[in-house]
Amino acid sequence: MRNWTDTLLAQYANSPTLTAIIDCLNQDLDPQADLDAFYDTIWNVATAIGYGLDVWGKIVNVKRGVSAALPPAELGFAEAFDRANASLGVQPFNCGVFNDGSPAVVRNVALDDGTYRTLVMTKAMANITDCSCASLNRLLGYLFAGRGRCYALDTGAMTMLYVFEFDLSILEAAFLTQSGVLPRPTGVLCNIVVASVDVFGFSNPAQDFQPFNQGVFAGGVLAAS
Repeated sequence: MRNWTDTLLAQYANSPTLTAIIDCLNQDLDPQADLDAFYDTIWNVATAIGYGLDVWGKIVNVKRGVSAALPPAELGFAEAFDRANASLGVQPFNCGVFNDGSPAVVRNVALDDGTYRTLVMTKAMANITDCSCASLNRLLGYLFAGRGRCYALDTGAMTMLYVFEFDLSILEAAFLTQSGVLPRPTGVLCNIVVASVDVFGFSNPAQDFQPFNQGVFAGGVLAAS
């Protein structure tokens, strides 16, 4: 309790024995620390962790896990090693194996708290969006802040595109196509397109494409719903 001395009757307020007993009980039973912890780890979505974020995920209807076909950790050169994703991609000596041509294994992957919080907040935005291009572009800007250009296009005839001018990771593509975090108007066919600059093509003044041995063929539509 806070300011508990203000609640004592006058005839008991000057009793050192009673006030000492009540003070001890107040210190032993004070729920303030537990209330603060509850607020920080569960109630406040900006600081929630673990189970608290899972609760928020259920509220906005987005799961922490997704099924993705991830390649095994393979032995590779140091310049291709990504410290931010140390468990994926090429690995140094004693950590990875040689590529034997085996297909990628479909695994259930769970997001870390920071990434999942961003996904939860984005899904909350998606739940109340008016599905205008301006609103969808703000949603994409929040979800992929600092990654590059991405935007929604109204292509007419009850169709639309989500365009990403940068490469999506395997996990990002899986969550975009499985989590429902990208909204679309009812009855509208939605396509996801990755328009990376690392696409093989002819030389042009804008230098949008890559020469031989540098770029890959465009993969086209990533997913449709």
